[in-house]
Amino acid sequence: MQLFLEPLSYTFFRHGLLAAVMVGALCGLIGVHVVLRGMSYVGHGLSHAAFGGAVVGFVLNFNFYVGAGAMGFLAAILINQMTKNRKIKSDAAIGIVTTAMFALGIVIISQQRTLNRSLDAALFGNILGITDFDLMVIGLVTAATMIMMFFMYRPLLFSTFDNEAAQVFGIKTERVQLLFALLLTLSIIVSMNIVGVTMIAAALIMPAMTARMLTDNFSTMQIYAIAIGIFIGAGGMYLSYFLNVSSGATIVLFGALTFCLSVLIKKIREKSILRANLHRHGGLIHSHPRDDTYSTPTSTENISERKKS
Repeated sequence: MQLFLEPLSYTFFRHGLLAAVMVGALCGLIGVHVVLRGMSYVGHGLSHAAFGGAVVGFVLNFNFYVGAGAMGFLAAILINQMTKNRKIKSDAAIGIVTTAMFALGIVIISQQRTLNRSLDAALFGNILGITDFDLMVIGLVTAATMIMMFFMYRPLLFSTFDNEAAQVFGIKTERVQLLFALLLTLSIIVSMNIVGVTMIAAALIMPAMTARMLTDNFSTMQIYAIAIGIFIGAGGMYLSYFLNVSSGATIVLFGALTFCLSVLIKKIREKSILRANLHRHGGLIHSHPRDDTYSTPTSTENISERKKS
């Protein structure tokens, strides 16, 4: 217990731990939709666009969050508009828009010849430099995102698995996509100071994919992802303290280790189920395929079956 409480005696560690826990929960929740929508590259791209916005904001004497947020949200809108007619694929649109905005930031930095500390933190992460204001912003974004995701649960779920069917049922999918883009952008921006632009995609994807290894149920996956995100954030912080290494990188590496363990657990579970289903007919030993679909309407398998029908 003393080993656990020792780091908490330092203010910088308490701030960092609280930030890591909130960002872990936030990235876990939003990451579920990112993974199921096949948008992993979007999270990576938007972080680069947000960094370009942060640089522009720095030059214009704007607040870090204002500059990064405006450019990140603009990038999300441009990507959505470019892919509407389906002539330009999403990966191409993301590559064009976000890298251009990131390049703009690099050009400005090369002209300024200096890199502000807040920009340095956004690029590489600096969780131990988190301020009270940063904690307030992270807390507000986390609370707002969870509230919005709760009230928009069904529209987000429906548009995630079948956007065309959602339109048929009267769901305004464009508004839903715009809302999700805004929430994703805000989540990326508040996470940048934790793990940095270079590793933000991992923070979004790892908790969600780890949860995906443990369950096929959508609502359960969200709960698992939030819990796993908190576990990864807190565990990574403690490991970085005792190993005296970079906190952001340690959180990501700890997340990767957690994901590997979830893959191992899934393989063990599948083997145990296979063995449990083995039975004998005379001299023949075999097993029948097992139906793993859930009765709940929020199951990813059930959604897939609805799409086929």
